[in-house]
Amino acid sequence: MTSSPEAPEFAERRYRSAAGIASGVLLLALAAWLGGDAIVRGSGRTPWLALAGLLFLVPLVIAFTVRPAVWASEDRLLVRNPFRTITLPWSRVAAVRAGYSSEVLTETAKYQLWAIPVSLRQRKRAAGRQQRAAAEGISDRVTLRPSDTPDRSPSDQAIEDLRDLAERCARREGAQGETSVRWAYELIVPSLVGLVLCVVLYTVI
Repeated sequence: MTSSPEAPEFAERRYRSAAGIASGVLLLALAAWLGGDAIVRGSGRTPWLALAGLLFLVPLVIAFTVRPAVWASEDRLLVRNPFRTITLPWSRVAAVRAGYSSEVLTETAKYQLWAIPVSLRQRKRAAGRQQRAAAEGISDRVTLRPSDTPDRSPSDQAIEDLRDLAERCARREGAQGETSVRWAYELIVPSLVGLVLCVVLYTVI
């Protein structure tokens, strides 16, 4: 008896930091304004220093603000951090947790989820509600989990979703495989070239 292919239960989920993207766009606009003005109106080595500075700075801004993202499907977790892209089949994920930062752990490594920043303010509010409930005798012997709080932050909700996916999908046939890591040389190389140019222009010219 043959079984029909297992249909996906949901579309691929994507997590990104709206605040990070907004700040990145603003920083890029500011860099373009200041750097462009120095290139157009500057004299001597100023235009070259401005060009080298932009070559060094722009990739870094993109890496830490616009680039981070997390995609989750039923087969794997794809984490795009500032300088690396990590593909994790669910069978390789040992835990997903959020302390001071969001992290995914395998048996041999730990990777931060830059696209899912932790909200300490929301966590502090949840702890305050638990303390008030305990003082009122509502939860004498019960310790509330983050999933029990009615107004969890988006980051806590994302971590809970990813944790559920890891537990539910780890045994899927499509979720088997090895972890792969790819470095973002398209950002690393231009930034290093810009740094070298800045050093050379400062010391030689």
